[in-house]
Amino acid sequence: MEVLTVDEMQRADQATIAKGTSGFALMEQAGRAVAEVADVLAEAGPILVVAGRGNNGGDGFVAATELAARGREVSVILLCDRTTLKGDAALAAKQWKGPVLPCVPAAIGSPALVVDALFGAGLNRPVKGDPHVMIEAMNASGVPILSVDLPSGVNGDTGEVMGMAVQASATVTFFRRKPGHLLLPGRVHCGEIHVADIGIADDVLDDIAPRIFENIPDLWADVFPVPQIDGHKYARGHAVVMSGDLASTGAARLAARGALRAGAGLVTLVSPRDALAVNATALTAVMVRAVDTPEQFRDYLADKRLNACVIGPGAGVGGRTRAFVEAVVGVGRSAVLDADALTSFADDPDSLFRVIKQSDDPQIVLTPHEGEFARLFKSLPEGCSTKLERARFAAQESGGVVLLKGADTVVASPDGRAAITANAPPWLATAGAGDVLAGMIAGMLAQGVPAFEAACIGAWMHGEAAQEFGPGLIAEDLPDALPAVFRNLYDELDIAY
Repeated sequence: MEVLTVDEMQRADQATIAKGTSGFALMEQAGRAVAEVADVLAEAGPILVVAGRGNNGGDGFVAATELAARGREVSVILLCDRTTLKGDAALAAKQWKGPVLPCVPAAIGSPALVVDALFGAGLNRPVKGDPHVMIEAMNASGVPILSVDLPSGVNGDTGEVMGMAVQASATVTFFRRKPGHLLLPGRVHCGEIHVADIGIADDVLDDIAPRIFENIPDLWADVFPVPQIDGHKYARGHAVVMSGDLASTGAARLAARGALRAGAGLVTLVSPRDALAVNATALTAVMVRAVDTPEQFRDYLADKRLNACVIGPGAGVGGRTRAFVEAVVGVGRSAVLDADALTSFADDPDSLFRVIKQSDDPQIVLTPHEGEFARLFKSLPEGCSTKLERARFAAQESGGVVLLKGADTVVASPDGRAAITANAPPWLATAGAGDVLAGMIAGMLAQGVPAFEAACIGAWMHGEAAQEFGPGLIAEDLPDALPAVFRNLYDELDIAY
């Protein structure tokens, strides 16, 4: 589940070398792993390796040597003069006894597979000149491409395309994924990702102490709430969802169903009196209660069994919503702040951040999409441009957990942890899906899950529910897909049910 930056991966390599494994031995293991996948992807026919001048190119030469030893027809295109190679890459090239073709697009021909070994994950400058021409030609060839470590042209830390990038059918990376494997647009360039063991021991992570993770069940399995046979609904928490006025009630009902399906023992939708009948008519297992003012809301929350709230979906933008948010956070309840709850503070975000930071152990999750994020976090530091960096800054700035939505949703905690979610299908982009997500996170908070893990669980299950339902999804389908997600997760975690 750990995701390593380029610098952290270099530290993992160096720590392994310091313990007695040579850099060339790591390169040999990496090249053999590439050859293994290449041999499966192209069951027959010639294989072409396009190699650069660095260690990525060295991995490519090792793969070529290994494939030739397996009886495959292999050739290599080298981006530079062979005599200019240095270090381990030079050793790998020396072992290669096959043809080295000129670095021109016509040399690609029509192989069964191209192995892209031009650049590794550390690329941090735009691709120009011969590399640009070769990447363009590889993509245009129509031949399946297997990339080594990361598709050439993708920045390993940010997922950015540095001018031009290989569109791979598959990628072999080593030891752990990089952010660029999970963040967009890098993820769509990777194809199927294979993570190979090249002899780096897991204990190197003890010193590296990574703070970025892939959002998968291993990340939060130890705090995932499981109902107990001797439990009862009150032990599973009571989530409260704030409804908007008569014309804006649907979003809150979506959130309420999300909270109930996510496992909250009870859910109440608090509603302006004039909208109470509409909400009561449309809801069954979710209770309703008339609450017209922030003062009434604060009095209602005096019951400490009401332990998690959702404010924002359809709430309306303005002072009334701000006052409801301040009431919830001020009494120390866990809360999900979404949509209108965030936009209501656009003119004075610091006032929201102060309220959160003044809370005792705040368990607050902010769930902006990009537009809401831009309205709330206007003063990003210079160089803080990638999704991962922006979410982490926002969490520190606000004092809450920030879930920055998208196909590569990032969850960031004020303590520096961040998780990237990569399981959302394209049909999850539908009206109301974010309201359900807010409710699901609140359902986890109600069961006592800490805010960072609650947001991660909610984001992951949200994607899984959409996958479970399939194309044609609308927001109302998400809560009803959750039982199948729970069953699959229980099977994966070996939980009896």
